[in-house]
Amino acid sequence: MAKKELDTRFSRFGTVSFAAVTQVNDFIDHLDQGKLMGTRCKDCGRHYFPPRAHCAASLSGDMEWFEVKGSGKLMGFSTLKYAPTGFKDDLPYTIATVDYGDYRVFGRIDPGLAPEELSVGMAMKAVADKTRNGQLTYVFRKA
Repeated sequence: MAKKELDTRFSRFGTVSFAAVTQVNDFIDHLDQGKLMGTRCKDCGRHYFPPRAHCAASLSGDMEWFEVKGSGKLMGFSTLKYAPTGFKDDLPYTIATVDYGDYRVFGRIDPGLAPEELSVGMAMKAVADKTRNGQLTYVFRKA
């Protein structure tokens, strides 16, 4: 019997990849195509970002992909001056949560956008991007 090859696409995500394998590895293919995707439960309609393979509400595994597009409202942000292992070279960086209505997205603010330019409630959009070392990621930019 042939040994099944391990799908390690997720190792291409983020500054530091703590998991090479997930049940939503297609997330990486979408990012590679410039699309930021979440999942939605086909049974109850609940949206998830980051994407999930199973719904926490209905426990269903019947999920579909949806694209995070358009703009949302900046709910809050914080500029980090201390970081966990693996992220120290990125300091300082700003993290934020953006509300898209049916779901919220947590991530980093584009490094080219100064914290002084941000205000709670402003329109932001999440876009696929790459880290300094070429890993796939996403960032928030002004909408």
